[in-house]
Amino acid sequence: MANPIRLLIVEDNADLSANLAEFFDSEAYILDFAHDGLVALHLLATNTYDVIVLDVMLPGVSGFGLCQRIRQDLGSSTPIIMMTAKDQIEDKAEAFEEGADDYLVKPFHLRELALRIQALHRRHTTPSRVLVAGVLQYAPDTLSCHVGGKSITLTGRSADILHFLVQSYPKMVSYDQLSQLLWAEKEVEAQTLRTHVYLLRKQLQDAFGSAMIKTIHGRGYRLDPPQA
Repeated sequence: MANPIRLLIVEDNADLSANLAEFFDSEAYILDFAHDGLVALHLLATNTYDVIVLDVMLPGVSGFGLCQRIRQDLGSSTPIIMMTAKDQIEDKAEAFEEGADDYLVKPFHLRELALRIQALHRRHTTPSRVLVAGVLQYAPDTLSCHVGGKSITLTGRSADILHFLVQSYPKMVSYDQLSQLLWAEKEVEAQTLRTHVYLLRKQLQDAFGSAMIKTIHGRGYRLDPPQA
């Protein structure tokens, strides 16, 4: 049997808390409850949880403020699901800005909450895959590239190009292969590909002091990470 998921549920509504306690009363979960932010912060400072279920409308500090304190004051990265009757996009934006990972609007099916808890727990506990090319490490899940003690997070075409180059290392990647990867059947000018490679080189040069991408004249590109 898999290890149980340890939940902290922060909810001041006694009826809803009772429903949650009954629904999650199985060997798959270990539950703690807090009726306000102060109790929640105390429990978080003294225990380890896999997922936090956090109501927005709490006495004293709001769920938004509590989420911010969990992230900033406690430095916790535990996944947080916020639940609330507030369904405006502005409310959802505030929740995510304060560090929430998910947002569930009341009323909701308890089964849906359970599925979201399980998904967050699974993502949080599954190690990120890391691709290695010499001293360079690239994590496709987070789009982060590491060399020594330095790192950079890539986006868009830069991330796609580096991913393919690291996967192919130490082999060369042809112009046609890269174009097919980036644009599939769409016809693009060769200069467009060169521009994207140039931008990636600049990002790597600025971050690590090495452009790391070697041009194989008339054929393609090859990753050329610095020596250890």
